[in-house]
Amino acid sequence: MHPQRKPAKPRSAVRSRAPRPEYVAAIRYPDGRRDLFHIRNADNLADARELVISEVGDVLSVMIALRH
Repeated sequence: MHPQRKPAKPRSAVRSRAPRPEYVAAIRYPDGRRDLFHIRNADNLADARELVISEVGDVLSVMIALRH
Protein backbone atom coordinates (compact mmCIF):
# COMPACT_ATOMS: atom_id res chain seq x y z
CA MET A 1 0.00 0.00 0.00
CA HIS A 2 1.14 3.51 -0.75
CA PRO A 3 1.37 6.11 2.00
CA GLN A 4 -1.30 8.76 1.79
CA ARG A 5 -0.29 12.28 0.81
CA LYS A 6 -1.51 15.43 2.39
CA PRO A 7 -3.81 17.41 0.14
CA ALA A 8 -1.93 20.06 -1.76
CA LYS A 9 -2.40 23.60 -0.52
CA PRO A 10 -3.63 25.98 -3.17
CA ARG A 11 -0.88 28.35 -4.26
CA SER A 12 -1.59 31.84 -3.21
CA ALA A 13 -1.34 34.42 -5.91
CA VAL A 14 2.04 36.08 -5.82
CA ARG A 15 1.60 39.79 -5.58
CA SER A 16 3.98 41.34 -8.01
CA ARG A 17 4.57 45.03 -7.76
CA ALA A 18 4.58 47.06 -10.88
CA PRO A 19 8.12 48.21 -11.58
CA ARG A 20 8.76 51.75 -10.43
CA PRO A 21 9.44 54.18 -13.23
CA GLU A 22 13.04 55.21 -13.78
CA TYR A 23 13.92 58.71 -14.91
CA VAL A 24 16.98 60.28 -16.44
CA ALA A 25 17.87 63.93 -15.83
CA ALA A 26 20.19 66.10 -17.91
CA ILE A 27 21.57 69.00 -15.88
CA ARG A 28 23.34 72.16 -16.95
CA TYR A 29 25.21 74.06 -14.24
CA PRO A 30 25.66 77.86 -14.31
CA ASP A 31 29.38 77.46 -15.13
CA GLY A 32 28.56 75.43 -18.27
CA ARG A 33 29.27 71.95 -16.91
CA ARG A 34 26.69 69.27 -17.53
CA ASP A 35 25.79 65.97 -15.96
CA LEU A 36 23.35 63.05 -16.24
CA PHE A 37 21.49 61.52 -13.32
CA HIS A 38 19.44 58.33 -13.16
CA ILE A 39 16.56 58.57 -10.69
CA ARG A 40 15.01 55.33 -9.44
CA ASN A 41 13.24 56.42 -6.27
CA ALA A 42 10.83 58.99 -7.64
CA ASP A 43 7.06 58.61 -7.81
CA ASN A 44 6.58 61.00 -10.76
CA LEU A 45 8.35 63.68 -12.81
CA ALA A 46 7.82 66.39 -10.20
CA ASP A 47 9.29 64.17 -7.49
CA ALA A 48 12.27 63.32 -9.72
CA ARG A 49 12.90 67.02 -10.30
CA GLU A 50 12.80 67.76 -6.57
CA LEU A 51 15.22 64.91 -5.87
CA VAL A 52 17.71 66.14 -8.46
CA ILE A 53 17.59 69.78 -7.38
CA SER A 54 17.93 68.87 -3.71
CA GLU A 55 20.95 66.73 -4.56
CA VAL A 56 22.89 69.13 -6.81
CA GLY A 57 21.76 72.56 -5.64
CA ASP A 58 22.21 75.47 -8.04
CA VAL A 59 21.44 74.52 -11.66
CA LEU A 60 20.84 76.53 -14.80
CA SER A 61 18.49 73.97 -16.35
CA VAL A 62 17.13 70.49 -15.71
CA MET A 63 15.50 68.22 -18.26
CA ILE A 64 13.91 65.01 -17.01
CA ALA A 65 12.51 62.16 -19.08
CA LEU A 66 11.09 58.73 -18.39
CA ARG A 67 13.74 56.13 -19.14
CA HIS A 68 12.60 53.19 -21.30
